[in-house]
Amino acid sequence: MKNRLKELRESLGLTQEHLGELVGVSRQAINAIETEKFEPSIWLAYDICKVFNSSIEEVFLFEESERKSRAQQSKGVG
Repeated sequence: MKNRLKELRESLGLTQEHLGELVGVSRQAINAIETEKFEPSIWLAYDICKVFNSSIEEVFLFEESERKSRAQQSKGVG
């Protein structure tokens, strides 16, 4: 899932490690989210967005993601 995590994190001067500490995950987890290798749970995404005082839609770019929604997968759409 595409996201603006790195951009927002750097704008606040946070390291991956510090952001991870703020939301209770490892630096490696933050790196994996930033590089689109891992999609966070809704709860982790919510906690990340609270750090940036942003909505989930501002941080995680659903419309730009190539992954099909569950509805699209079940209908064979896309």
